[in-house]
Amino acid sequence: MSYTPVTYRQPLASPSDTAAPVAAHRGQTSAPLRIALLGYRSHPHVGGQGIYLHYLSKALVELGHSVDVISGPPYPELDPRVRLITLPSLDLYAHPNPTRALKLKHCLSLADFYEWWSKLSGAFGEPYSFGRRLNRYFKKHKPQYDIVHDNQSLCFGLLDLQKRGVNVIATVHHPITQDRNLALAAATTKGQRWLIKRWYSFLAMQQQVVQQLNHVITVSQQSQRDIVAAFHRPADQIQVIPNGVDATIFKPLDTILRTPLRLITTASSDQPLKGLSILLRALANLRREFPALQLIVIGKLKENGETEQELQQLQLQDAVQFKSGISNQQLVEEYAQASIAIVPSLYEGFGLPAAEAMACGVPLICSDGGALPEVVGNAARLVRAGSVEDLQQALTELLSNASAREQLGAQGRAHILQQLSWVCVAKKMEHFYYQTLTQSVPSASVSTAELASEQLPNAYD
Repeated sequence: MSYTPVTYRQPLASPSDTAAPVAAHRGQTSAPLRIALLGYRSHPHVGGQGIYLHYLSKALVELGHSVDVISGPPYPELDPRVRLITLPSLDLYAHPNPTRALKLKHCLSLADFYEWWSKLSGAFGEPYSFGRRLNRYFKKHKPQYDIVHDNQSLCFGLLDLQKRGVNVIATVHHPITQDRNLALAAATTKGQRWLIKRWYSFLAMQQQVVQQLNHVITVSQQSQRDIVAAFHRPADQIQVIPNGVDATIFKPLDTILRTPLRLITTASSDQPLKGLSILLRALANLRREFPALQLIVIGKLKENGETEQELQQLQLQDAVQFKSGISNQQLVEEYAQASIAIVPSLYEGFGLPAAEAMACGVPLICSDGGALPEVVGNAARLVRAGSVEDLQQALTELLSNASAREQLGAQGRAHILQQLSWVCVAKKMEHFYYQTLTQSVPSASVSTAELASEQLPNAYD
């Protein structure tokens, strides 16, 4: 995959060179749109945000729309037809010495200083700083877009754009309050709990933004319920449009044989939400019956972190291999070699790794955490979230039954083709875009359900 980078300093084409403005689309449901997709950080392989931007932008371009992606670092990999506009940050999580990252010139920028001070004081300032840079970009270059669609930055800058008449939509994959609550539950000291609360302090901003935006999308009915509970936005003002999978890339590879006793999972280590610890404990128990059992973790192992310590305690160093920074093609090849994929998450607002595994025809075992039952339907083996025993039993049964594995893998592939291809998802998104443009929406008090009452499905139909 490739992309065309555009630096922050390079302006968009002048308004006269751009596609027709919003007013030209009032009452039209087929005219091509100018769309900006936003991501405050968009890593192409980790975390899902860059993956979402890649596939949504590609699918929208293939429907005939013009799409720019405006992103902070790390930047996404995009289809060549999609333009990348970069908004550089201090990118402190990639800096070898964040305390020395601030230079004198950065003190002239509140966005830079806030990002730096937040990092040093234990907070996470990237979303807020991205919003300030985004507004500066719009004020300077005055780009003409029909739709500005945010991917979970949920920054105050979105409200500023909305006040100036920009048609802003935001996707909330799930409220990060779930991550915070699980992290707090796993903390063992007051100091740890204070640091966790400090890091997640950006949630106050996100709550205000979600309450005040005219248009909010989420990816599952579970996330819709969680947003209602966490951010107090009425359910009928939250449109459900699922994530998708590119089934032309994520597919079975007949030329690669599956390796017996090879498991695969996608997880960020040291994040309790992903349930990797549950899987490792089940693996340790299973190795007594299946001593050759191996686990591939798509993710990076944090040096001296809790996961590394647990691997040592369970004596699994030789049984678990971490792989990070791989391409989609390499990921598909990893799935092709695996006998079983596992998603042990305690909670997922959607569960893209589950959908990708099914698209590759890998038999899937996943927890019932969050939206995972919605995503996988009857095409995966469900186990109770957090239960080592349930996961161990399900793995034992599938490892011992080749025909059951083959049948489950075929069911997963069929489910993706019928329900969750990006073609279907992009058409639902396109329809929602047109409806927001044909309605006058003065405030978030207008129901999203009213906007989508005729044709737009509310979930996976």
